[in-house]
Amino acid sequence: MVYKAEYIWIDGTEPTGKLRSKTKILADGAELPEWGFDGSSTNQATGDRSDCVLVPVFSCPDPIRGGDDVLVMTEVYTADGKPHPTNTRAALVKTAKKYAKHESLFGIEQEYTFFKDGRPYGFPVGGFPAPQGGYYCGVGSDEIFGREIVEEHLENCLEAGLSISGVNAEVMIGQWEFQVGPLGPLEVADQLWVARWLLYRTAEDFDVSATLDPKPMKGDWNGAGAHTNFSTKEMREDGGYKYIEEACKALGKKVELHVNNYGHGIQDRLTGHHETAPWNKFSYGVSDRGASIRIPLQVSRDGKGYLEDRRPNANMDPYVVARLMVDTVCSAM
Repeated sequence: MVYKAEYIWIDGTEPTGKLRSKTKILADGAELPEWGFDGSSTNQATGDRSDCVLVPVFSCPDPIRGGDDVLVMTEVYTADGKPHPTNTRAALVKTAKKYAKHESLFGIEQEYTFFKDGRPYGFPVGGFPAPQGGYYCGVGSDEIFGREIVEEHLENCLEAGLSISGVNAEVMIGQWEFQVGPLGPLEVADQLWVARWLLYRTAEDFDVSATLDPKPMKGDWNGAGAHTNFSTKEMREDGGYKYIEEACKALGKKVELHVNNYGHGIQDRLTGHHETAPWNKFSYGVSDRGASIRIPLQVSRDGKGYLEDRRPNANMDPYVVARLMVDTVCSAM
């Protein structure tokens, strides 16, 4: 008997890496081996030195194929055994280990937009739907498009054992969100990438595409972000509010570093409108969705908890964002 293992990796497409995957057939009971691929076809190698290596780092049940089949998130290595330049996970491993005593946790809110026939799902041919207002967490066929895909994706994620904590319709028509976490930095990033793969794969069956474009429609329409909720052990304990404020101040000292690594096209989304702060101005505040960092109202009342960095784009690399968040905040403690 055999089982199928779908090896998933991030390619070298610029400015934003794409997900790739291929299937390996393994004997029952066999461990997941390293596996080669043609890096010259994924912008990760030249034709004369095309071999790259996939190293398994996380696996879970494959909810689409079922049975004993699995999904396998991998890191990309060069043929000489070094992390490939596109392998952003390797740097996060070092940072997570360095600051492990702070027990960082993340909850990432992944927004995305369905597209059908070259336009956001729900947009009429040659025109526009009603202005934003009733779509967020809406109900009814005049306001909601793609719910059947969202429900199928949610079930697939749950069957895969991913830590999905919720879904909802977003502000723009055809736009949705799912949340992953709370989890540690490596776990949340691995699971978010797999959840993204499952989103694309699920939408395939409905002849619909899903995009992480941070500003899929120009004009008076909300963009798509990946709001990143973050805390350390110190922030979650009694008296943690002072550490939350210290974290905000630390993030305020490295604005350019973070914004430049929070996803391509961030200036199109962080305009100061549509529930965003300007990309080049840093702010934080309680219950303020127009700030760079929002401190939830309940956190302010409890005097402990977490902060929400509202700047990351939907197309951000969670390995990069988690590394920057942990390094910037924990190094200041």
